Amino acid sequence: MKSYWMQMADGHATLELRESPQPEPGPGQLLLRVRASGLNRGEFIAGHGLHGKGGAAKAVGMEAAGEVVACGAGVSRFKAGDRVMGRCPGAFAELVLMDQREALPMPAKLSWEEAASIPLTFLVVHDMLVLQGRLQPGEWVLIPGVSSGVGVAAFQMAKALGAKVIGTSGSAAKLERLKALGLDLGLCTRAPDFGAAVLQATDGKGVDLVVNTVGGSVFAECVRVMAFEGRLATVGYVDGVLKAEIDIEALHAKRLTLFGVSNKQRSAEQRAQGVPAFAAQILPLLADGRIQPVIDRVFPFGQLAAAKAHMESNQQLGKIILSGHP
Repeated sequence: MKSYWMQMADGHATLELRESPQPEPGPGQLLLRVRASGLNRGEFIAGHGLHGKGGAAKAVGMEAAGEVVACGAGVSRFKAGDRVMGRCPGAFAELVLMDQREALPMPAKLSWEEAASIPLTFLVVHDMLVLQGRLQPGEWVLIPGVSSGVGVAAFQMAKALGAKVIGTSGSAAKLERLKALGLDLGLCTRAPDFGAAVLQATDGKGVDLVVNTVGGSVFAECVRVMAFEGRLATVGYVDGVLKAEIDIEALHAKRLTLFGVSNKQRSAEQRAQGVPAFAAQILPLLADGRIQPVIDRVFPFGQLAAAKAHMESNQQLGKIILSGHP
């Protein structure tokens, strides 16, 4: 079967399409014929720590949608022919193995491409907003970098859960598109200068939850605009700024909560823990259209390098998908 591999050296990623042996499902695993898979920026950034230090090539891709071909021992929730979506390593391939604990039934109304855009991004967003972020209806959410794949998903889920959302982006055109989808306030900036506008919009109270997709360059400004008992999730650092000062006085006085969202050091069991809650709370919103995945662009399977280049151009709004797998 065909599968993509990537080697990281000196911060540069080299992609290679290889002929690889067909995998066999082990206990608790599904063998999936991949119909579409989603790109995720962190996989291609050396600083995100998703690659070994030895520089060895690894199969790439982190989420997929497709049909179950075969089931390993102990699989009871799925059978051959089922349409599923989920997180899985090596998703840029013709066939892939998926832990049944990560597999989600694919809502009938979704296309393969829409389904492939959901698993990793929306599970991370659910972790940020619900499991750790404790978001309540009527609260304010701030999303610096709202036009990214994670940013758009966080905005959509927050709105579906009854929150009010402020987003920043360097593109006025992207913000206008998101306002049409329900964004309460769009601030056109890439700089840490959004504090005054955020405080004005919230009547001086500040925001209850921040989803920081940008990184250290906006961290201090995010803390400045947090409300009493506010929460701040750090999910990425596309700005490459890995250090930031913390206002200890604000942390103390406002009883703030700062947390990170990453799967790279979690065990398979830990990663799977949040899937049932996601299936119960968010899958119905996707099934009935209250959350509609936003796809920026779909690339044919043979054009992963072009899809990666498009992602790195920062022109996207929503997810980039690799489709038409062999």
